[in-house]
Amino acid sequence: MKKLIFIALLAFGTAVFAQDNGQSAKQDVKDAGHSTKEATKKTAHASKKKTKKGVNKGAEKTQEGAQKVQDKTAPQ
Repeated sequence: MKKLIFIALLAFGTAVFAQDNGQSAKQDVKDAGHSTKEATKKTAHASKKKTKKGVNKGAEKTQEGAQKVQDKTAPQ
């Protein structure tokens, strides 16, 4: 009987220590928030970069098209 109680107490103590990894639920939520913030910033930066690149490429092609029209319609 004493052996059974000892094993039960040992198992209960191990379970209590296994649950407490040094961080509270509040800190876990804070960490998740910081991770989300950083991911959002990275995504926004990449989106801005790609958009700017696309707009500049479109403006370049528009300029090329305008130059072709001007060359075709110039008096000779």
